[in-house]
Amino acid sequence: MTKRFHRLALLSAALLLGAAGIVYQPQVAATALVQVDAKAITQKVCGSSCHALERATVSPRSRAQWEDVMSKMISMGAKATDEEYAIVLNYLATNHGRDAGAGTVNRPAGKSVGVLGAGANDKHIVDNAAADRGRSVWATQCIGCHGTTARGTDKGANLIRSDMMWSDRYGSDLMPFLQKGHPTQSGVASNSLSKTQVEDLSHFIHQRLYDTLRGSPIFNPQNVLTGNVKEGEAYFNGAGKCATCHSAKSDLAGFGRNNPVNIQQRFMFPRPRTKKLTITVTPANGAAVTGAPVHIDDFDVALRDDNGNYHSWKRTASLKVVKNDPLQTHVELLDKITDKNMHDIVAYLETLK
Repeated sequence: MTKRFHRLALLSAALLLGAAGIVYQPQVAATALVQVDAKAITQKVCGSSCHALERATVSPRSRAQWEDVMSKMISMGAKATDEEYAIVLNYLATNHGRDAGAGTVNRPAGKSVGVLGAGANDKHIVDNAAADRGRSVWATQCIGCHGTTARGTDKGANLIRSDMMWSDRYGSDLMPFLQKGHPTQSGVASNSLSKTQVEDLSHFIHQRLYDTLRGSPIFNPQNVLTGNVKEGEAYFNGAGKCATCHSAKSDLAGFGRNNPVNIQQRFMFPRPRTKKLTITVTPANGAAVTGAPVHIDDFDVALRDDNGNYHSWKRTASLKVVKNDPLQTHVELLDKITDKNMHDIVAYLETLK
């Protein structure tokens, strides 16, 4: 049935009902038609960027956030006319916006976003305008106990390390918590805060959470040179066993000219410059083969040898697979090094100018 035929049918029905004295309101049916068409157009546009509509709508977003998502989709090759763009944006904002289903779209009934975990498709996307509004709520109700950066004081917890806030999505966990009753700076009942205020507050707190990540545009590393140089040298040559592979006078000479943050990063998580991770596979009735790993899981293993030849095997009890990791010592160190050891080592390495 064409759209033109459908519209004519609706008009005929309206005339018949009008003649019978019945007031017909076609906007309900027309709205349903527009919604069906909008969904189809949205599926087409999303499909042109190589993923299903369900993947794009896992997390509800504000209209401004959907605009950002669509702009990114268009830049990645999604095809849409200006009219289609407007239809898709309106469809997403209406059906998968902040207020559409209270954050439970495509999720089991009764499950909040936070309950389902914090996977890549479940990230809380901060709305900066909402975070600015949440800052006012924070200053009025929370700052006295939790501090200006939500890191806590002697009166309140550090929310940067709060499991509840890391799992919270747009107030999904924060709202129930405040509804139970929580002291506020102004003395007003915490359950009197509106849904909008709590969502804005959630945006503000998540903005503080993300500011702790190194990728944040305002990340400002603090002074990491807090260790003891002598104790760091002793650990380097003794319990840390660093001196078995490194020398302050050869490969680490001049290492201290790096930024202290980079010294700590490169010491804790180094990258091999020459030797790379390899694996050696030995079949039950065959010669051992060594090369760069291509794929390893519980069922298959594959590698590429030094000549570029590809080899693969099915994992069996008789197949021996050994990883040759040049950084294995550093990997093992992560399980036993203390915070003090780390800062002492960094303080010592910083002296190797």
